[in-house]
Amino acid sequence: MSQPFEIDMHSEFLRADLFLSMGQPVEAARILTAVVEAEPTNEAALEALARAYFGSAQLGRAEETLLKLVELAPANGWARRALARTLERQSRHPEAAAHHRVADALGAS
Repeated sequence: MSQPFEIDMHSEFLRADLFLSMGQPVEAARILTAVVEAEPTNEAALEALARAYFGSAQLGRAEETLLKLVELAPANGWARRALARTLERQSRHPEAAAHHRVADALGAS
């Protein structure tokens, strides 16, 4: 029997995705942080959390999250491109260029 306060991570992910689509990345990040803590290798949750952090200009957290995602899925072109853009927003262009090259090689747009 489940606990009455047990959180359904899938429902929380969907709720966070709704906040992202409504342009509320800070609230989405708050929810997704708990999802990623519960499921640290969930690539979809990491991607959504990175989007939320990027969307709310929390670039250090976005970078950290994207690095985890790239470590889990090195061939994820979206993650490479997002990491490059995050580094660019931090004026770290040489580092960004390397990730852009990998994203290009993976066919990411």
